[in-house]
Amino acid sequence: MSLALATLLYEWRRYMAAVVALAFSGLLVLAQVGIFVGIGKGFTAQIDRARADIMVLGPGAKALFGGPSGLPRRMIPLVYTHPEVLQVAPLDGSGGRFQNILSPEDQAKADARAKQAAKGGQKGGGGGRKSEFVNVTVIDAIPGFVTVPTDYTDSMIEALRRPYSVAVDQTALKRLGVKKGDKALYNGKTITIGVVTTGYPNIIQPTLVMSRDTLRMLGEADTGQRVGPLMVQIRDPARAEIVAAQLNKKGDGKFRAWTRQELADANSGAMLDDQIIGIILGFSAFLGLLIGVVITWQTLRGAIMANIKEFASLRALGVSIGDLRNIVMELSFWVGIVGVIASAALTWLVSLAATAGGVPMSFPPMLVAVVAVFLIIIAMLSGFLSLGVLKNSQPADLLR
Repeated sequence: MSLALATLLYEWRRYMAAVVALAFSGLLVLAQVGIFVGIGKGFTAQIDRARADIMVLGPGAKALFGGPSGLPRRMIPLVYTHPEVLQVAPLDGSGGRFQNILSPEDQAKADARAKQAAKGGQKGGGGGRKSEFVNVTVIDAIPGFVTVPTDYTDSMIEALRRPYSVAVDQTALKRLGVKKGDKALYNGKTITIGVVTTGYPNIIQPTLVMSRDTLRMLGEADTGQRVGPLMVQIRDPARAEIVAAQLNKKGDGKFRAWTRQELADANSGAMLDDQIIGIILGFSAFLGLLIGVVITWQTLRGAIMANIKEFASLRALGVSIGDLRNIVMELSFWVGIVGVIASAALTWLVSLAATAGGVPMSFPPMLVAVVAVFLIIIAMLSGFLSLGVLKNSQPADLLR
């Protein structure tokens, strides 16, 4: 075991402030990255978990929500002509006003609460009625179909096959004021909450999932000459990259085929490339750098000053000042490693709390690695700034 690592292990209390500063600096950046990317994942969860191996978007689309992702309906037969394609289905969706419908008993209770609140001089909250704007996404209610997420059971699909039946994620139930089996209004038409899903949170707007037939019966299906992005299932998912390249060649610039992973990465990148989000993350990184360097630097400087006699003893034994500097830099490196581990633990706890509260978080491995390197650089920079203290490690001071 090296002297630097042994010093950190046996005198960990002196370096705890530096570790905590690094941990919270990493948490400051990772938590915001996780929330922003998680919001994007909430929008695309149904697509990410579908059976599609390839997504076909318009030629100018840089991500699912970046640029014109739709394309002419006549492209569907062209995609089908590839011998390895099994299924092709366009994405469809809509949006509108959602209102819950209370049973007579619940309405009576809500009215009683409203009257009680009014007597106390408070607002009654509208008698329990809730109104929200919701997104609508569509699946084809057929087991194993390309648009159906892999975690949908046959019973869930069967429930969505019923006319005007919709699915709602459990995190949106309270916000919408409904539960499974309730009736509600969507754009003035009665629907039924037939399925409650898990793992599809959306903190921006609640999302309803319904069958393509139900959307058609509601009069909102896309029947024009253009359709949304195409979801494509092929015989061998391992050949997705090859088939996507062949489809792009066949399309001759009329569309662009993406593997599902390529599109997921592009969606995450598009979220982080947003100007406002970029400014927020940049400021957080700067703030984390400033806080981390200052606190870590002062902590390391104080710890070295506290051990100055030990460093002086090493110089008296013939250890050069250059070797002492190497010890300090190695010590800084290990402080950075411990700070990365502490930051990972804190971020994990925060993500658990966020998930319990219905807030989606996602952490791209590349960005996590960048933040880890960022923390180690902060620790090394702090150690470099502390090297000047070693000038006080004069062997003659041991005689005082």
